[in-house]
Amino acid sequence: MASGSKPVTTFRLLIALACAAMLAGCANVARWERSYLSDPMMVFDADPIESGVHQLIRDSREASRGGYGVSGGGCACSQ
Repeated sequence: MASGSKPVTTFRLLIALACAAMLAGCANVARWERSYLSDPMMVFDADPIESGVHQLIRDSREASRGGYGVSGGGCACSQ
């Protein structure tokens, strides 16, 4: 075995492990089990209105906006 083939083999092994890890996270969810995923306990924010206000304040202080699916100015006057 040549000395240059070992890094290529290691790289291929790492790629194969990364692909296996990504595929292991996929799951089929039956229709009757989807209600468990849409349970209010699964929501990241306890109060979505309050988190929206905090996001607006943070965007105004940072003088930038974006990354949340919308774009706009930093002055928060177009709300």
